[in-house]
Amino acid sequence: MATDTVWVLGDQLDERLAHLADRDPSATTVLLVVSRSKLESRRWGRQRAHFYIASMRRFAERLRSLGFTVDWRIADSMRAGMEDHIAEYGPRAIVAMEPANRAGFHLLERLGVRLIPSDQFLCHRDEFRGWAEEHRRRDGSLLMEDFYRWQRRRLDILIEEDGSPVGGRWNLDEENRLPPPADGGQWPEAPIDLPDDIDDEVNELLAGFDLTGGPWNGTWATDRKGALRRLTHFVEEALPGFGPYEDAVVSHHRYLNHSMLSPYLNNGLLHPREVVEAVLAAHRDGGVPLNSVEGVIRQIIGWREYIAGLYWTNDEDYIDANHFGNTMEVPPALLGAATNMNCVSHVARWVAEDGWTHHIPRLMVIANLATLAGVRPRAMVDWMWETFVDGAEWVMVPNVVGMGMYADGGAMSTKPYVAGGNYLSKMTDFCGPCSFDRRRRTGEDACPFTTLYWDFLDRHRDLLAGNHRLARVYANLNRLSDIDEVRERAVEVRGRLVAGTL
Repeated sequence: MATDTVWVLGDQLDERLAHLADRDPSATTVLLVVSRSKLESRRWGRQRAHFYIASMRRFAERLRSLGFTVDWRIADSMRAGMEDHIAEYGPRAIVAMEPANRAGFHLLERLGVRLIPSDQFLCHRDEFRGWAEEHRRRDGSLLMEDFYRWQRRRLDILIEEDGSPVGGRWNLDEENRLPPPADGGQWPEAPIDLPDDIDDEVNELLAGFDLTGGPWNGTWATDRKGALRRLTHFVEEALPGFGPYEDAVVSHHRYLNHSMLSPYLNNGLLHPREVVEAVLAAHRDGGVPLNSVEGVIRQIIGWREYIAGLYWTNDEDYIDANHFGNTMEVPPALLGAATNMNCVSHVARWVAEDGWTHHIPRLMVIANLATLAGVRPRAMVDWMWETFVDGAEWVMVPNVVGMGMYADGGAMSTKPYVAGGNYLSKMTDFCGPCSFDRRRRTGEDACPFTTLYWDFLDRHRDLLAGNHRLARVYANLNRLSDIDEVRERAVEVRGRLVAGTL
């Protein structure tokens, strides 16, 4: 007897979501496809590839335990997997939940798969479009803070009866900007899962593909039980101290108090609602300060959902925006080549080993260097999409093009997020042992970030000097007596970045 087939994609691994929630397991077949052509299409990071495939494999076993018939396929392509499934199972219909990215959406439409609305986010893309139409400012821009407050109110999160924010302020970010503690700090250790037979199976599958990064190290859970264990760990061990040092970076501990939950939110092992509820429950029970709680809530219902909404609201060609006309490819130093830049060396190693680093290394080391040096935004999108374990097109396009590199010319951010060595010295402990001097703009030992920062502002006066938020910066630039030497040093730095000799 033919049954319906629900095609579950690799980032929809939750039977509580719309594609499976109301399905009778005895009358439903679930299709999961690992596509060889997709694995061959890019140089994926090993952590990312292993995480998604192992999570899919374990989810297939979970669905079988719930009574679903599961067709687990490793096929030449997604289309081939579907066609082989139809030939073997003869389903009455194939349905799927809306994919989170445009390529997946267009593919399933072309294949004639019936799509049902996604409930994987707290704000559906159509709801976001409606909000955006009502909240565009006179210049056509949108503000995340407006969206965040709207989300807080409509979801009734940290809201008083009169509609005001708990604690009297919407945003407690000013309390969450402490530099690293003088003694380096004490930070909780992240849970680890030892590899098992399924991990061995995935390693064997991936052996034939050209992947980047180190071997699978068990940092990431690949089933719901492990994801829930990490949620509990975060709430109990890291959440109380999360807020104050949210923007700090230390060389001896790559995770600090960060949740490291984004991969599970992105592939379905956790739902944003349950993370929010766990954080709020910890606050109600006492012991977790409001600034830590509000910081996490803003990341989940504010920034994460805002990014997802922008991805679908922006035009499809937004991914190729290149406001500064950058032409450099991703430099070898970010890809793991040896470098004397202490901050870049550490962050590149973390990305290679874990496929992850928290938001400040992403923004103020990786994206900052790329913007200052003149890396093509699309190249950065592709590399971060391929490498990061929480990478996805919907994540990386707005974050890199809009926020990280100002490649959209200010449609998303009011000014570029660029900085010289002084910022890195304040918020990290990288600068002390570095062979470069963050205070110097010129000379062999000048910090590349400092040199490139002033050169970037100088090279792009025509695009940036009129920005009122940069008025003080340009006033300082105009007082520099060594700008010619800075320009010369910047040419050298960019050349050595390309050559991998910096």
